[in-house]
Amino acid sequence: MTTRRRFIGQAVGTSLAASALASSAASYARVLGANDRVNVVVTGIGGRGKQLLQDFIDAGNVSVVGLCDADSRRVMEGQATLDRNDRGRAVGGSDIRRILDHTNADVLAIATPDHWHAPGALIGMDAGLHVYLEKPVGHNPREGELLIEAQAKHGKVLQVGNQQRSAPESRELIAKIHAGELGRIYRVYTWYANNRGSIGNGKKASPPEWLDWEQWQGPAPRRDFQDNVVHYNWHWFWRWGTGETCNNAMHELDIARWAIGADYPDRVSVSASRQFYSGDDWEMYDTMLARFRFGSAWVEWDAHSCNRVRRFGRGRGTLIYGTKGSALVGRNGYTIFGLDGEVTAEKRAPVRSETTGLAGGGPLNRLHIDNFLDTVRGIAGVQHSPIADGHKSTLLCHLANIAYRSGETLNCDPATGKPDNESAAEHWSRSYEPGWEPTV
Repeated sequence: MTTRRRFIGQAVGTSLAASALASSAASYARVLGANDRVNVVVTGIGGRGKQLLQDFIDAGNVSVVGLCDADSRRVMEGQATLDRNDRGRAVGGSDIRRILDHTNADVLAIATPDHWHAPGALIGMDAGLHVYLEKPVGHNPREGELLIEAQAKHGKVLQVGNQQRSAPESRELIAKIHAGELGRIYRVYTWYANNRGSIGNGKKASPPEWLDWEQWQGPAPRRDFQDNVVHYNWHWFWRWGTGETCNNAMHELDIARWAIGADYPDRVSVSASRQFYSGDDWEMYDTMLARFRFGSAWVEWDAHSCNRVRRFGRGRGTLIYGTKGSALVGRNGYTIFGLDGEVTAEKRAPVRSETTGLAGGGPLNRLHIDNFLDTVRGIAGVQHSPIADGHKSTLLCHLANIAYRSGETLNCDPATGKPDNESAAEHWSRSYEPGWEPTV
């Protein structure tokens, strides 16, 4: 990506002057152990990005040296967070490439809108950085493939932000399942429920003065600013978002795929529609039942974006059916049942993590980030969510979207996940703004 865009926020010269603070009394203590200190740039400082910023601040021997967001107010809020935590000044602005040019970063943490995820990660790895990438790994399946290629080329750590992979209780349950305690897994039922409101009907307008609309669009084909897109509602527009599947299903579908020990499905079918607020600008489904066949095992995702009906008293979760027993698992623990339905084992997380909140706060974030940082430092035994796994689980979400958009049941190659449907091929990648095409 060679195109240079307008840089807003703090002037680079002013930001660079902040490096003089490294010798101040407030920051001198952090020089200790500098041989394994990790310098982090955070891009995308909205709800989830604010949570990641605080989690990286709280992690041991980490310095946040850069803050990037197309919304200049968020850059200032990010700096205010650093100030409250006595962490000095960071280089700030809206152009991630300019920020990386002017920092000595080791890590790029990405919590941008979906259309920026893979392009941002490619920029980071090309600049020699390790990357912590929020789900989904890309806006389309091809971007996931590009990330796998780039990680292999650059040899950097690329951790996907599906934090339940680092939950001790989930890891313990999966070990029990793989040891055969539940027998053969033949079905996994997953669900998500929320009560999202209407996004209304937006109007074309001039971008607000605090928004670098050019940078916000980045790799996406250009479009006039519309006043009900930024922030968050971009999720429901195909140009930038990936729907509720990539937004939320990836977490539970990842656990389901992990439990059955499979890579790619051979068949994907969906029943999906827009049931609520049908006159607004929301371009996608708000209700979906997706089915994925992995040989003799089935995985289902039952999603209601605008109807918060709970299953088992929960807004989201995973129910794993085996021939010897079943297990109910979420971010905060698991319960195992015998074939008679009686509880045979139970484990609860000592501190609760958020489940359906937009920021996804809680101890799982820190556990996942700690695993990432330990992998970067070369001291982790196992990286919990490498890109190869993150791509496979994200691909399930993309395949559900492709089945919905093409109106077809997908027959997929179980070795690659690619559907053989001609009408589905057009959704494997996307068009990009000229000069922004992602490459490895």
